Amino acid sequence: MQITFETYKDKVKACWLGKNIGGTLGAPFECIRGVYDLTYYTHDLSQGVLPNDDLDLQLVWLNAAERYGRNVNAQILGEYWISYVTADWSEYGAGKNNLRGGLEPPISGWYHNHNKDSCGCFIRSEIWACLAPGHPEIAVKYAYEDAICDHAGEGMYGEIFCAALESAAFVESDRDKLIELALSFIPEDCAIAGVVRTVFDCYHKGMDWKEARKTVLRQYPGSFGMLSGYRDQEPEADVPVGSLGYDAPSNIGIMMIGWVYGEGDFSRSICIAAGCCEDGDCTAGTLGSILGIMGGTQVIEEKWLAPIGDEIKTISIDRTKGCLMVPATVTELTERVAALMPVFLQGHYKFDARGTILFTPVDLTGCNVERTGVFDYEAFADTIAGTPVCVRKSGCLFDICVSYADDLGIQEGVEKKFNVKFTNNLHSQQWLECVLHLPEGWTARPGRALCVNLNQRHGGCSVTRSAFSIIPGALEKGRYDILVEIRSVGRLSKLFLTLPLLVDGEGIGSR
Repeated sequence: MQITFETYKDKVKACWLGKNIGGTLGAPFECIRGVYDLTYYTHDLSQGVLPNDDLDLQLVWLNAAERYGRNVNAQILGEYWISYVTADWSEYGAGKNNLRGGLEPPISGWYHNHNKDSCGCFIRSEIWACLAPGHPEIAVKYAYEDAICDHAGEGMYGEIFCAALESAAFVESDRDKLIELALSFIPEDCAIAGVVRTVFDCYHKGMDWKEARKTVLRQYPGSFGMLSGYRDQEPEADVPVGSLGYDAPSNIGIMMIGWVYGEGDFSRSICIAAGCCEDGDCTAGTLGSILGIMGGTQVIEEKWLAPIGDEIKTISIDRTKGCLMVPATVTELTERVAALMPVFLQGHYKFDARGTILFTPVDLTGCNVERTGVFDYEAFADTIAGTPVCVRKSGCLFDICVSYADDLGIQEGVEKKFNVKFTNNLHSQQWLECVLHLPEGWTARPGRALCVNLNQRHGGCSVTRSAFSIIPGALEKGRYDILVEIRSVGRLSKLFLTLPLLVDGEGIGSR
């Protein structure tokens, strides 16, 4: 499959216009429960476009991607988050609190984060799709790095699902094929996958979209709409209130209801999604982006653009430092994303006599392959299925991931176990010396210093696994950071990482 560069740019622009339109339409229906028949904006149109954190965060990510290119990862995004994002609510606040406390991703998205399964990251998936058009196997890698800053579980799966779908939508217009592809990147038994299937079941059974909404909220109950509750409607006794923060499944379901029951029509689809309330700006905004990518600017009626124009307004970005270049318009945002895309699609585009053509050689029916060569060499399914209780570091010669056998908590004299995975990046055989710097009175098994042999297989990649444990001595403070030093013998590379250990006041195993 292939598209011209101009077609690509038109789809990117339509993506951001759809985001702005859907977010502005749905904003008045965020955090309330109920159902409304919408046909147009309901806010004061003299305000123009409404600001939206869903887009704000992606403007921050754009700056990080422009500086670091394909090397952008969760640690870099975490630093940008702390530096430039002012929002402190829900999962944003929990993630920032963990990051500021030195808990790196993916721990930052998991630890004491009651909203880790909520909507705050699937709403910011478009940037990765637009930087990797037609290549969902690349887009999902960056979506994962993004998600684990402040989410885990269903929240993370939601962003991966959306990023895959949006990336493939640049070159595939069949809705069912897109959804099947996107589902291939997340666990079959997760709630995000389940709610997508539920929506199609409702549709095929002949239910209308309002009954489908109830079915979704019954089977995957959330609480987002109950933050403000029912505004001018009677409470629905047959719609339960879900657990605090478990909102990504129901809202992905609402987005799908808009798409399926709107039958692909831009206006009707986003109106249905917004009219289902809950996280209305997120569901309508994300759906607006998807439909914009699929159809380009021609599918967006002028009536939606007339009141809001090309403007971008922000609400949750700290612009006082003067270091962040925030685009003022959708047009500027489109130009910057399009200029950066070749960096992320190295080897997947070329020039010909007619101009730049994007080539997409990947079979879109089976993109969830084992080796994509973006971050590491393991299957993506294994990456997202891994424990969020781990510390990762990347280097030129090797990467390291240290996984906790359970959680962050420690007790005096009780053995704490860790598993280690080393990835040999340059396929060069090497010895690694690993040293644990422990507090006085603490011990380690098999010892404080270890030697690990990184092998290689006929020039191919190699993963080496090891393990160690720490036995804490006297606990005289609430937190310990264990320094781990890893040096490649006879080479220049050396990595340092810290393993946070907590005497958790809420009890061992608290999440």
